Amino acid sequence: MQQYRHDDEAERADLIDGLLAPHASVQPKHFYDVLGSRLFEAITALPEYYPTRTEAEIFAAHATAIGARCGSGGVLIDLGAGNCQKAARLFGVLRPAQYVALDISVEFLRDTLAGLQQQHPQIPMMGLGADLCAPLALPAPIRQGRRLFFYPGSSIGNFAPDAALALLQRLRAAARQGDGVLIGVDLLKDEAQLVSAYDDALGVTAAFNRNVLRNVNRAIDANFALADWRHVASFDRQGSRIQMHLQAVRDVEVHWTGGGRAFHAGERIHTEDSHKYRVEGFAALLEEAGFADPVCWTDARQWFAVFHARVPA
Repeated sequence: MQQYRHDDEAERADLIDGLLAPHASVQPKHFYDVLGSRLFEAITALPEYYPTRTEAEIFAAHATAIGARCGSGGVLIDLGAGNCQKAARLFGVLRPAQYVALDISVEFLRDTLAGLQQQHPQIPMMGLGADLCAPLALPAPIRQGRRLFFYPGSSIGNFAPDAALALLQRLRAAARQGDGVLIGVDLLKDEAQLVSAYDDALGVTAAFNRNVLRNVNRAIDANFALADWRHVASFDRQGSRIQMHLQAVRDVEVHWTGGGRAFHAGERIHTEDSHKYRVEGFAALLEEAGFADPVCWTDARQWFAVFHARVPA
């Protein structure tokens, strides 16, 4: 397990800059401490949250075609691996020679990867702490041979289209002839359905969102009180995205070492976007990033798509 060694001072400065901006924000990577990772697992089991089970339906229905298209016996590189279960469901058709799991939550990844290795002792495994917003650096112990970069769960939607393009270009730069990408993408659909997926009746997504304030408190020694903030999810039609915010329920003053900020009642902190695509739009994005021959599989309702594209010869 390679530890993710972030720069504490740079992270602190980044958080404070975001909080002091005219429209305050916290990057979504700060969701994922151990508790945040477990809360996200719970979100994926909610009836309102269709992406995980719809993607799983696609993999189940099209596993043979996906395996034939991607090939077997290569190195499977799982970006933002979480609990690793999405990749594990494909082990049967991909038969990876090595599984490499990347995630920003190193402690959570260590625990899940240890359990997965016991279940699949025949597959060499490696865990890497990684921030996908940074350049992708793959260490030497990763095996040579064909690589498949796997990015499921519509996590690509957390990036604005220009940032998503930049991420795909970083993957293209790390890939070689014969390599490919396999990416899950949430598709544009009914607005009410989209909003309910990010604002469930049990309040699990609200807990996940508010938990980011606990992580901010630890990172910059701040005094955010969770009771002062409520979860808000809305759909921005022009930007084709769900937006998540934390909204102050009263006037509050937040302090951290060396500074602070007052927030008025109703003022918001932006925590996450989830961009929704049309099939043709995401295929064009893959080609703009330098990949070729994109194909996709969708569910019967056209709610979600799984794309594969290759590095051109």
